[in-house]
Amino acid sequence: MTATRHRAGVVGVGYEGRDAEQFVHELLTAGVGVVVDVRLTPISRKRGFSKRALAENLEAAGIRYEHLRALGNPKDNRAGFAGEDDERRAALDRYSALLADADAVAALDRVAELAVSDRVAVLCFEAHDHRCHRQLVLSHVDEQLSVIGTTSASGSTRRAH
Repeated sequence: MTATRHRAGVVGVGYEGRDAEQFVHELLTAGVGVVVDVRLTPISRKRGFSKRALAENLEAAGIRYEHLRALGNPKDNRAGFAGEDDERRAALDRYSALLADADAVAALDRVAELAVSDRVAVLCFEAHDHRCHRQLVLSHVDEQLSVIGTTSASGSTRRAH
């Protein structure tokens, strides 16, 4: 099974509320060629979403998988993204500071590099970008792509489904 590749760019995806088969189907429908996992620890209680199982399911569907640990959000910073405005701002600020680390900068560069030639889905658990640290990853990558003349895959919402 292979996906019809759409234009290059980057989208955000979360597997919350989905089963593995449905998730892979939605990625294929959206023309995703690469999934970049930005979970600090790519394990899940949800069947099919731990690193090995996810990578195998994606590979079987013709989608590449990369885990970029340097873009993970520390466990003690996660709740803030779903909190009130001040909690959310604090979580965003803390994660933004982490993106200045050399490993994180290199990982952001890697996502942008992939997104120049393929549609990349930046993956975490949370269903909505605005309640997840990946919103900052998407923002940084969108900026890098605009500098080199490539646009995001689906505009301002960046959702694959």
